Amino acid sequence: MSKQAEFAVILKMNPMFADLGADELQRISGLCHTQQLGVGEMLFQKGDPGDALYGVRRGQIRIETGASDGSRLTLNFMGPGDLFGEVAVLDGQSRTADATAGEPSELFVLRREDFLAFLEREPKVAIKIMMLLCQRIRWQSERMEESVLQPLPVRLARRLCALATDFGSEVHISQEQLGVFVGAARESVNRQLQLWRKDGILDLQRGRILLQNMTKLTAVARNE
Repeated sequence: MSKQAEFAVILKMNPMFADLGADELQRISGLCHTQQLGVGEMLFQKGDPGDALYGVRRGQIRIETGASDGSRLTLNFMGPGDLFGEVAVLDGQSRTADATAGEPSELFVLRREDFLAFLEREPKVAIKIMMLLCQRIRWQSERMEESVLQPLPVRLARRLCALATDFGSEVHISQEQLGVFVGAARESVNRQLQLWRKDGILDLQRGRILLQNMTKLTAVARNE
């Protein structure tokens, strides 16, 4: 499979591009190029212009920000098949966080100027993108409502299940970072993880969580 075909598959998996046809995705993927990053190398910093959309071909990208005590907080992990920077490629506004390679990585890169020129030539595709963005806004509103109404165990289980989908049963994340993800204090996260540890759902090690019983964890995520 060519690199352009691989990028088309990644685009297809993203809600913003999911309803585009194969020919439209192929034309968009033909605009991309690839970029290599070494471990620890920064892709962009907070405040940099949003001039591109990225797809992870291999490796891992950490989306990070600075904490009030001077430490670093990982807001998200991007692994193979993940797409990020969709909004920036449209509005060109400043990046809201840093992006750093957690391991040697290769990225697909779609430059904003190339994508906007394509949309000007393809107004029907531009209209589809607008509709898909509206769907995404509705989805995010539902997730915000969920974060307020669902109890911590459900929110925490859903986040761990999502991380497991991308990175397997060994999740490298701190309890403080998990707290940022689910909107809870580290102490509350720790209490819940310790309960799950006693139940054999997971095990805790320094800087990582070993998921041992995905069936039980998934049941909690579904609020069953």
